[in-house]
Amino acid sequence: MEKVKAKKHLGQHFLKDESIAKAIADTLSLEGYNDVLEIGPGMGVLTQYLLDKPTNTYVIEIDTESVAYLDANYPKLKDKIISKDFLKYDVNEIFEGKQFAIIGNFPYNISTQIVFRTLEFRHQIPEFSGMFQKEVAERICEKKGSKTYGILSVLAQAFYDAEYLFTVDEHVFNPPPKVKSGVMRLRRKEDYSLPCGEKLFFTVVKTAFQQRRKTLRNSLKTLNLSDNLREDKVLDLRPEQLSVEDFIALTQKIEADGI
Repeated sequence: MEKVKAKKHLGQHFLKDESIAKAIADTLSLEGYNDVLEIGPGMGVLTQYLLDKPTNTYVIEIDTESVAYLDANYPKLKDKIISKDFLKYDVNEIFEGKQFAIIGNFPYNISTQIVFRTLEFRHQIPEFSGMFQKEVAERICEKKGSKTYGILSVLAQAFYDAEYLFTVDEHVFNPPPKVKSGVMRLRRKEDYSLPCGEKLFFTVVKTAFQQRRKTLRNSLKTLNLSDNLREDKVLDLRPEQLSVEDFIALTQKIEADGI
């Protein structure tokens, strides 16, 4: 079967460097799970190395041409190709509550949405590894004080330890993207429960960064904080000045304030 043609509307850039594909596959620790889900496998350059590992590898691919190619060229994937959109798919149709890892050379146009979707299933995903646009991978792993530190950084690092692993040049893709790529890994914290309301925590973080140039006193006005809490010095700061732990402490204060 002929090779699959990359489709711009799906954000496809097929990795052609085997050594990088193997390096990405090797970022998984394989600890705490028996199943792996690869998102957007394309023609299987990463998949082939996952299939060599002692885990059950599933792939999810929205491109029907890629699905046909995988089906024809990877007999080990029999009954393990999910022809669906990961962002809309209920993973428990396959995993039924079990723990599993996520990996992929992610389509850059939906990569941040993939992370947010992963956070929804964090109770089942102890490990997440893959390739993003370099700036997005760096943002996820960034610490407070940086201009790129934001919603994605705080929410991912509230539940996972984030690590930027290595940078990938444009020329190893077909077609080459216009940006460099970066591989990063999330490993779920041993205790990933928050000592505050999770829904409120998400609201505080998102509301704070929606107006990131303002102090928290101004950006969090919509939460109707009491006059007493509004005097707290932490509200003099801008959101990028708060660590994950600071955001948790702020959420606890807001909870105690009666919101």
